[in-house]
Amino acid sequence: MKIDWLALGAVFGVSLTVVLGLVLLFSGGLRALSAREAAQERQVSAALPTAAAAACLLACVTVVLFGIYLIVAG
Repeated sequence: MKIDWLALGAVFGVSLTVVLGLVLLFSGGLRALSAREAAQERQVSAALPTAAAAACLLACVTVVLFGIYLIVAG
């Protein structure tokens, strides 16, 4: 049995990058939701934090759905 270490390393690297990116997107979305609540308490515009939260969380959903698509279609 021969292991293709280069391919295994590439899969590991891509997986690690995607997971870290997904965690950063999700935490950014939660941070933006927190900023939105703080802006509402101060009675200032909450449009920018709301848009940022929506963009981050929508990107998370897109990545997860794409991953499910790759698993099902493969």
